[in-house]
Amino acid sequence: MNHAAPVEICYENMRFLITHSPTNATMQKFIEELKNYGVKILVRVCDATYDKALVESRGIRVLDLPYNDGAPPPDNVVDDWLNLIKNKFREEPGSCVAVHCVAGLGRAPVLVALALIECGMKNEDAVHFIRQKRRGAFNTKQLLFLEQYRPKMRTRSRSRFRDSTVHCCVQ
Repeated sequence: MNHAAPVEICYENMRFLITHSPTNATMQKFIEELKNYGVKILVRVCDATYDKALVESRGIRVLDLPYNDGAPPPDNVVDDWLNLIKNKFREEPGSCVAVHCVAGLGRAPVLVALALIECGMKNEDAVHFIRQKRRGAFNTKQLLFLEQYRPKMRTRSRSRFRDSTVHCCVQ
């Protein structure tokens, strides 16, 4: 199967790497790509297609937040994702969090879009921002979810993930 190359999405002090799911057979190349981007956390939002011990043995934590293909994420996944990125980007502004689903076109981009929206980007701008780098991202159900999504954290502190000394853009 021919997979799209991983894409880096940067906004404010956040960096994400959206990618497809590796297999044990492609793991070596996959880990090299993660290391090139400085990834220390890999979020898997699909069923396991590889042994996460292979990734963790190279110093990259794997976090499982699976949810159904083609569907919007359930509240518990959204909450766990937002807590993860809030803590990660507070502790290490500008660090890179990798996230993957099977093809890297649905579930993974949805979580990245949620992070962008929480950081102050308009919903439709977040979709466009990701689609500039990840053509074909999001299905109709996911687009509707993102359109209707209201930030959970922004109201308490718009600068929740921000560090004014770090600025980044799509590269």
